[in-house]
Order: sequence, then structure tokens, then C-alpha cells
Amino acid sequence: MMNDNSAALARSITRAGSKQTYYTTHLLVDKDLVDDCNRAYAYFRWVDDIIDVTAQSDDERIAFIKRQKKLIDGLYSNEQPNDLRPEEEILADLISHDRGKNSGLQSYIRNMFAIIEFDTYRKGQLISQQELTWYSDCLAKAVTDGILYFIGNSHPYPTTDDRYRAATAAHITHLLRDMVEDVSNGLVNIPREYLEAHGIEPEDVHSLAFRAWVRERVELARQYFREGKRYLDELDVLRCKIAGYWYCVRFEVVLDAIEHDHYILRAEYNERRSSSTWLKMAWLSIAVTGRHLARQGLRVGWRRHEQMGLDSSNQRAIVLSTPEPSRMLTHHRG
Repeated sequence: MMNDNSAALARSITRAGSKQTYYTTHLLVDKDLVDDCNRAYAYFRWVDDIIDVTAQSDDERIAFIKRQKKLIDGLYSNEQPNDLRPEEEILADLISHDRGKNSGLQSYIRNMFAIIEFDTYRKGQLISQQELTWYSDCLAKAVTDGILYFIGNSHPYPTTDDRYRAATAAHITHLLRDMVEDVSNGLVNIPREYLEAHGIEPEDVHSLAFRAWVRERVELARQYFREGKRYLDELDVLRCKIAGYWYCVRFEVVLDAIEHDHYILRAEYNERRSSSTWLKMAWLSIAVTGRHLARQGLRVGWRRHEQMGLDSSNQRAIVLSTPEPSRMLTHHRG
């Protein structure tokens, strides 16, 4: 009964929190993992809302995050805690369904929680370049490993260096998108070293030095998106490829807007929710599917060509290794 209750609650939270996540889940995720994918999004949506909105003090936020950390560690140690809130039951059911040790799901949960825990303790403080790099790397690992767990579960996805590039680019863009709002809430995502070197404050989004830094981040995100898409293009699972491209386009439209504004950040970027973005996603589905089928066709054709070449080589080897009839006869007589 708990499973049914948590599944219904997770669907409700996911649909209210992100229409794209909700529809992506129901269209592309493995059918037997749809409920758990909703649970994965819904639990962290709830945790994030508690930290950002509901909790009234730092002490309350820290107490809450400590409870959640203890709960995650306990559930992965096969403990069965009592008196769980409905949203915590979502997490309990999700972890109980984990399909393997050190799975992509556990990576998603551990890394996503590390991000929120980091934010809980750093409010009002400046961030170093090293911390900012870790921040994006951690989020990228969470998102990528989560997608690869829920779409094509157990498929042997490649582990090349560009595996996390697209999600890293998305997080760099995400931080730029939310910069103005985050600064007002005490979260600063421009490195302390840069601010000090150029004598600017986190609020100085119109200054030339701040805009120069934003431009560097936009160019880095563009580079990482290109590298990440090369990884996506090599995947054999079409649903995962489409999900990856959809994820990218949500943030690439934000980069377009930032460039259009000459790298002056603003408080809101509604482009990602526009009808043109949804149309672009629909077109991408067709284009990615076409390229995927063409690539698969080339692979099949090449394998057949190789097999034909192998068969031909084997036939030649048989002919060359077979004695001539006269020699066979002579050998037989001897």
C-alpha cells in the first residue's frame, strides 16, 4: 500500500514541479521504472522546497538536512525507520527498489543530496573556483547517472571522458540563469577569486568585468554541449539519446537569450517554457531519430560487409589450404 501511495504522491509532485520532467518520464523512461523516476524527482523537489521556502531559520534547515542524510544512509544500510513523512516514504520506496550495488540510482541520490547539503551550509558565503567546479561536476554526475539508470537500465553505456559534459554544460547554464535570484537569497555562484581580482560584487551584473566572466561561462557551456552531444550521438538507446537532447535544448535557449542580452544577466528567462522551445524539442525528436536510424543502418551494413569479407577470406583460405587433386591422389597412393 505504501508503494501505491508514494507513487501517486510522486506523480503529483512531479507534474506540478516540472511538466517537461513529467512527460519525459512517461514517454522515454523504462516502463517498469516510471514510478521510481517520478519518486526520484519528487523527493528532491520536496527537499529543495523545504530548504529554500518552508524552513524559517538556518537551524531549521540544518536540522532538516541532517535528518535526510541520516535517512538516506540508514535506508542504504537496510534499516527500516518508523514515523516517516509521506515524502520520506517516497525515498524509502525508491531506495528499496534500487537494482544494484553502486547503481546509477545511488549515484543520483548521493550526488544530488550533496549539492543540496552544500547549499544549506554555504548561504551568505562566497564560493571558490574549486568549489564551483566540484558543484557542477557533482550535479552533472547525478543527472547523467540518473538518466542512464532510468532509460535503458542495465545497458552498458560508454564511460568515456565526455559522458558528463552535456549535464555539466546544463548546470553552468542553470547557475547563470538563476544568478540574480540566487544572489538575493544568499547563494553566490561567481568565484570569490574573480570578484576580488576585479573589485566587483556579486550584484554587479552590469559591470564589464562581470559580463566578461559570464561570456567565458557561456562559451565553456557551448563547448561542453558540443562534446556532450558527441557522446549522445554514439549511444545505442534512442530514448536516452532523445532525453539527452531535450535536456540540452532547455538550457541552450537560455544561452541564446544571454548572448542576445550582451551577457547582462536578468532575473527571469521564460524562453525555456515558450512554445518555440517545445516545437524545437519536437523537431529534435524527429531529427535525432532520423540520424539514429541512419547510423544504425550504416552499422548493420558495415557488419554485413565485414561478415561477407570474412566469409570470402575463409573461402580463399580453404581453397589455398586444399591440396590439388593430383597431390591428393599421389599422397593417397603413397
